[in-house]
Amino acid sequence: MTDVNRRQFLSRSATGAAGLMAFSGLSALLASCGSDSRSARTGTGAASSNAGSGKAGAVTMQAAWVNDAEFTGYFVGMDQGLYRKAGIDLTYLPGGPSVIPESTLAAGRADLALTTPDTTIKAIADEGAKFKIIGTQFQKNPLGVVSLKKNAIRTPRDLVGKKLAVPDVNRLAVLAMLKLNGIDPSQVTLVPYQYDPTPLIKGEVDATIDFTANVPFTIQQKGEEPFSFLLFDAGFPIFNDTVVVTEETLKNKRADLVSWLRASRQGWVENFKDPAKYPPRLRDTWFKGTGRTVENELFFNKAQQPLIEAPGGIYSMSEEAIEANLKALRAIGIKGERAMFDTTLLAEV
Repeated sequence: MTDVNRRQFLSRSATGAAGLMAFSGLSALLASCGSDSRSARTGTGAASSNAGSGKAGAVTMQAAWVNDAEFTGYFVGMDQGLYRKAGIDLTYLPGGPSVIPESTLAAGRADLALTTPDTTIKAIADEGAKFKIIGTQFQKNPLGVVSLKKNAIRTPRDLVGKKLAVPDVNRLAVLAMLKLNGIDPSQVTLVPYQYDPTPLIKGEVDATIDFTANVPFTIQQKGEEPFSFLLFDAGFPIFNDTVVVTEETLKNKRADLVSWLRASRQGWVENFKDPAKYPPRLRDTWFKGTGRTVENELFFNKAQQPLIEAPGGIYSMSEEAIEANLKALRAIGIKGERAMFDTTLLAEV
């Protein structure tokens, strides 16, 4: 498969023929990869929590992005030996702008990956990729509308007549949110966004689409007060960082996947006992070289807690939430089914 920037891939996957070509390549990879290819368990930036023991179940995990607070629970789990105690020899692969988690799975380089439900479900529905979603890290997608408090955009209706900066990858999600709130997209001026809040701070746009668990801190550091709301709370309730495996892995490594879910949940629970505890400890290890400050990671870690925790436990997927995801995705032309989600492993956890 051609090396494609993840944002380009996500954008193409959501916008038609080019996306279908990308998924065709992914499906071809999936069809051509056998179980032997899964033996490649190391890579740039990878770390193992129990490497070389020869006794634990080997599991390779592909993260969705570069190391930051979004993955603190896994770092805590590895550093505290929770995976080792659960019988898991974990190899962790960081993500990045050129990493497509679904293609890592398809190529057999990972046993599980953190993805977005729209890309995964589209791969299953349109190209027959043999994936299953077995859990979700974020109950509520952190993506939202970010504005300045002095000119706050408080509801979708407030966007009428305004200029909204939108990354290409999120354009369909925004259109769906507008549609679900009875707003004609022609009433909102959509302009490109490059994940930099500077145009918002300068007053060149009225709002941006970005991670509400992260970018508000950047805005504060530049001397402005941010205001934000989630697309999730504005009619587009989808998960994020969904835990995805191939059907083959689900069949052959089910017990290891259950152990991974259990240990990962323990890592997140430990992290959230005090969200200020671990980011400083990870500064010179997992967070090293990212260019982010400890203060930023502290903000991120605290802000994501209510988006991850759930009454059914971390990673849980209620029937109501699954249906809400499927309904929201249908609004942007992605036709998923309940069978694409497997909650039986969570029941064992």
